[in-house]
Formats: sequence, structure tokens, C-alpha cells
Amino acid sequence: MINWVLRGALILWALLFLIIGGTGFVDPASYQQQFGILVEGVAVNTLRADLSAFFLVSSASAVIGALVPGWTRALLVPAALYGTALIGRLFGAASGDIVDGNIMQAMIIEALSVALMLGSWLMLSRLGAATEVAVDTVH
Repeated sequence: MINWVLRGALILWALLFLIIGGTGFVDPASYQQQFGILVEGVAVNTLRADLSAFFLVSSASAVIGALVPGWTRALLVPAALYGTALIGRLFGAASGDIVDGNIMQAMIIEALSVALMLGSWLMLSRLGAATEVAVDTVH
């Protein structure tokens, strides 16, 4: 039962970031509204490519880790990406960057995303290993 709850949470998480990444891919100016990033000139292409890739790869990896048997390690991809983003924000805050409510919200989302990915990876990989042992003992 817990595995389906985790898989459902992962799919919802992936859907949210698929929407963010897909919207930014089609309309990079949406990042200005969502993240306060000034989008003009050559920055449009960079945001379309790089920031969208961050969200789309994270989303796809979460879906693969949630749904494909034996591929729970894919959950480590978004954990690493969001963990790195969180470390970058913490470093920036320690270095004197402005930290407002939006930055705090992003840090909370990143921390919760890392916790969801690592916790799900741990639980689903253990459930998968237990299932393999049970199948091996039957054969």
C-alpha cells in the first residue's frame, strides 16, 4: 500500500514540474513570473534550454523511478539536481545574497523534493528487493 502512495506522490510531483518545465520551454517569459528572472536577449534561449531541461529531466526521472520496475535509482537524479540547487541557495544566502519569501519558499520546495526522492528511493528499492527475495524463494 505504501508503495502506491509513494508512487502517486512522485507522479504528482513530476506532473507539477513537467508543467513548469513545459511552460518554460514553450514560453521562457513564464520564468519571469514564476522565479523573478529577467528574460531578454540571448537569455531567452538559455532559459528555454537550461532551466527547462532541469525541470523536464527531473520530472521524467521521477516518473521512471516511480513506474518502471527495477529503475528506482532514477529517483536519485532529481534528488541530486534539487539538492544541488538547495546547496547553491544556502551558499548564496551565506555569501550575502538577498533572501526573501520567494527564496525561502524555493528552498523549502527543494528540501521537500530531496526528501521525497530519497525517501521514495529508499522505500521503493527495499520493497523491490523484498519482492525479488520472495520470488527467488518461490522458484
